Amino acid sequence: MISRGLLCLALAVCAGSVLAQDLSVPSTWREPQNKLNIAERVIVSQTALNSLLPELNKTAAQFNVLGYWQGGNVFSAMANEDHVTRLRLNQGVVTTNLNKAFALYADYDQQMYDDDALWWATAAYYAYRAYGDKNLLSHAIKTWEHVKTFQLSPQDAASGSIATKSFPIMGSCEGKTMAGGVFWRPVANDTGVNSVTTGLFLTLSAYLAEATHNSTYQDSAIAAATWMKTLNMNSDGLALDTINANDCSRSPPTWLFTYNSGKLIEGLSVLADITGDQSWRDFLTNTVAAVTHTTAWQGANGVITEGADTDSDNDGAGFKTILIRAVHEAWARGSKDPQMRDLLRSYINVQYNALLELASTENKGVRWYSAAWAGPQPTNYTAWGQLAALDVLVSAVDINPLV
Repeated sequence: MISRGLLCLALAVCAGSVLAQDLSVPSTWREPQNKLNIAERVIVSQTALNSLLPELNKTAAQFNVLGYWQGGNVFSAMANEDHVTRLRLNQGVVTTNLNKAFALYADYDQQMYDDDALWWATAAYYAYRAYGDKNLLSHAIKTWEHVKTFQLSPQDAASGSIATKSFPIMGSCEGKTMAGGVFWRPVANDTGVNSVTTGLFLTLSAYLAEATHNSTYQDSAIAAATWMKTLNMNSDGLALDTINANDCSRSPPTWLFTYNSGKLIEGLSVLADITGDQSWRDFLTNTVAAVTHTTAWQGANGVITEGADTDSDNDGAGFKTILIRAVHEAWARGSKDPQMRDLLRSYINVQYNALLELASTENKGVRWYSAAWAGPQPTNYTAWGQLAALDVLVSAVDINPLV
């Protein structure tokens, strides 16, 4: 007789498989087509990037009001703008501040968080991709080497310990190995292994494997992706948040955040390319279908509602921009699946049109963006509102026709 647990697992797998087939663009989505030509889109995106420069503290390589990890993502958007436009308008500010931050904070780790270090290291990789700057590639590699010591290996799982932590490790949770997961914090007593850090490490590892053809990076990416696939996804195909490695306790299942699934999508899109393994492409397709059709963070109109605080900065404002960056990367690499590309293009355009029509106000030639993408329009400038908009605006430059 099949156990209740196995039956639930089977039903979850079936549910995920059904969801994976749905790459349609919902008829309820608000404005999935773009109206602006390429020149207009570039002006919109570059103006938004420029709007944050007055907030830049050049001594600290950080932005006023924004958190450290969020600042790294401003430079990511700038580098990716230059990557898609090939104009290199942001090269000076990006390279200067990424170099400064690496000099100021060892391995980009300002406050002892592996994910903080990885946000900045990924920005350095994007800048390398845009400009061919091998010094920035070396920053990304050195940070990767630092964080690698906090990825659980099969040997760590088997022994129940890892050299960088001071407590016994649960080698498996729920009958599945903890190998491949990455600790959130590089301190001896923190027990959390989470999706965003593991997804960031997956993504950076895959990019480095692509750039260097070094199998060490590919193996690390596969291990991280396997941990996500086997241990930290819910039955709807969305990434969960945290597992504590000392006792297998979990964060609440309601902790569903855009950037967890976003970093997984970005990493898988690269991993599928460098390995040619159809199983990773299938996992990517499943996750894309789940993310774009979920009600966890968007309404029937498709507009993301997460992180909509207009009174003060919060991490959620920075989460959703990460999802859109990931969706863009999957679009850029999805040439073999026109249906998925159309879905991803439509999803970005929904957010783009909402930003321009519902969540922004023109003021003296500068558009102010609200963190509340479904509206209302903002009455003042906020740095976190500008930040949240960046990857949508940059991605829309690339995904729509060059007319």
